[in-house]
Amino acid sequence: MAHVVTSACFGCKYTECVVECPVDAFREGEQMLYIDPETCICCDQCVRICPVGAIYAEDDVPADQREFIGLNREMSLTCPPIYERREPLVGRHLD
Repeated sequence: MAHVVTSACFGCKYTECVVECPVDAFREGEQMLYIDPETCICCDQCVRICPVGAIYAEDDVPADQREFIGLNREMSLTCPPIYERREPLVGRHLD
């Protein structure tokens, strides 16, 4: 089982989770991050640090977000890895 980034990350891309990941499982898309399920070790570090609650264990993904399981798998094959913290997308700074 892997962790999954869901819709709360869309247009956001906070990258605190990237820094916490011990196995570099995150991939960067244009509008959001994805987790490579083949790399993820389910350590929960990204879940705890995500400021918008976008990351779930695969078995815990809400029913209305289940399509993100396949999307993370698909996009992790084409999006480049991200290893360091970056500024979130414009307009999505937490206060």
